[in-house]
Amino acid sequence: MLDASKRARAIETELRRSGSPERAASEKAYLKSDLRFLGVTLAEIRRVAKQAARDPSLDRDGVLRLVEELWRGPVFERRMAASLILDFRADDLRTEDLELIERLIRESRTWALVDELAGDVVGQIALRLRIRRTLDRWARDDDFWVRRSSLLAELKPLKHDAPFEPFARRADRMLEEREFFIRKAIGWVLRETSKRRPDEVYRWIAPRTQRASGVTMREAVKYLDPRRADRLMAAYAAGRPAARPAAR
Repeated sequence: MLDASKRARAIETELRRSGSPERAASEKAYLKSDLRFLGVTLAEIRRVAKQAARDPSLDRDGVLRLVEELWRGPVFERRMAASLILDFRADDLRTEDLELIERLIRESRTWALVDELAGDVVGQIALRLRIRRTLDRWARDDDFWVRRSSLLAELKPLKHDAPFEPFARRADRMLEEREFFIRKAIGWVLRETSKRRPDEVYRWIAPRTQRASGVTMREAVKYLDPRRADRLMAAYAAGRPAARPAAR
C-alpha cells in the first residue's frame, strides 16, 4: 500500500533542492497567489512529477491518493506536481475522477494550476470519454475558473477534429462576460482551432464581432488570413457584426 504522505514529503524535499528564494518571491508576486512558493522552475517540477508518475508500483488509486496528499500542502510546487502527475497518468483516469479534478480547479485560484488541470488533464479525458454533460454544467457554474475550464477542456479535442459545436455553444453564452480570464479563454481556443480549422472559426466569430471583447478578437484573428482578420477587426472597432448570422 502506497504511503502517500511519505511519498509527497519526498517529492517536496526533492523540489526544495532546486528552489530559489528570489524566484519564489517573483513567482508569488507574478501569480498574485496566497500559496507558499519554493521557487522551482516548471521544467524541474515536470521532471520530478514525471519520475513519480512513472513509478510502476503506482496504480490508479495510488495516483489519486498521492495527488490529494500533494495538494493538501498549500505550496504551489506541490500542487503543480500533483496536476502534472494527473496529466502524465491521464489515460488511467475515469469519469468519476472529474469530481476530484473539479474540486482542485475550485481550490486553484490561479490560471497556472487551472490551465494545467483543464486544458491538459480534462482535455485528455475528453479525448477518450464522454464528459460533455459535465463540461456543460461547468459552463454554467458561478465560479469563473470552473467556467474557464469548460472552455479550455476543448483545446485538445478540437485539435483532434472533435465537433466545434459544444465549445461554440458554451462560448456564445459567455461571450459578453467581463471577466478577463473568460474572454482570454474564448480567444485562446479560437486561436488554436483556427490553425487547422480557420473556416469554422471565421464563420462563428464573424456574426458576433459586436459582442466580443478586444482580447477575444485579438486572439481569434491571430492565425487567420490578413483579409479576414482585417475585416473582423474593422467590424469589431465599428461595433457591428462582420457577417449576418447563418440562416437556420
